[in-house]
Amino acid sequence: MTTMTASEARNNLPEALNHVSYGGDRVLITRRGKVIGAIISARDLALLEALEDRYWAEIAGEALAEMRAQGEQPIPLEQVKARLGL
Repeated sequence: MTTMTASEARNNLPEALNHVSYGGDRVLITRRGKVIGAIISARDLALLEALEDRYWAEIAGEALAEMRAQGEQPIPLEQVKARLGL
């Protein structure tokens, strides 16, 4: 993994993008010695988003199972929108 200061990343953005797109690397961006962000490939982003979707689907499934165990029914989305004025 490559690390660059924010100034280095700003001045060398094409190099940083080459690291992630062609080298499969990830670039950490630091400011005053602390990591403040990262540049990752589109592939890594897609994987991260897929993991996030899977996580939230599991959480939603658990919440739905808990509701049903307590005898509650989910509220249809259209009803929620109507209550919120959306």
